[in-house]
Amino acid sequence: IFTDPLTPCGQIVALHFSIPTVFFLRGFPCAMDIRAAQSPDPPSYVPRMFSLNTDHMTFSERVKNFLISLSESFTCSLVFSPFESLASDFLQQPMTITQLLSHGSVWLKRIDFVFDYPMPIMPNMVFIGGINCGHKK
Repeated sequence: IFTDPLTPCGQIVALHFSIPTVFFLRGFPCAMDIRAAQSPDPPSYVPRMFSLNTDHMTFSERVKNFLISLSESFTCSLVFSPFESLASDFLQQPMTITQLLSHGSVWLKRIDFVFDYPMPIMPNMVFIGGINCGHKK
């Protein structure tokens, strides 16, 4: 199933029918994609999406980055709790959003490694940045 992980209904159906999943996304605001794919994600190294930090951070930027990562995990747990209960009811087993998304086969990420910050990734994450660029005149 080719689906967007922000609304994980496609992933729930894929798990129910045991079908592989291909995720197509720009990025999760709370780095749920990184955790689900089991990539290393230290807040002292990887800047958060809305922090405006680069990969070279000062100590105060690292503290800010850490606080943002704490707030992201709390916010995402609130936002994705309806999907967790839906998945648990439909699949007949307790399921968190991270467990649900960890069954994704391939993550097609619409970011460009050159323009975005460097981060450690897993082999099933593929950067396909630049597909939304217009032709030059």
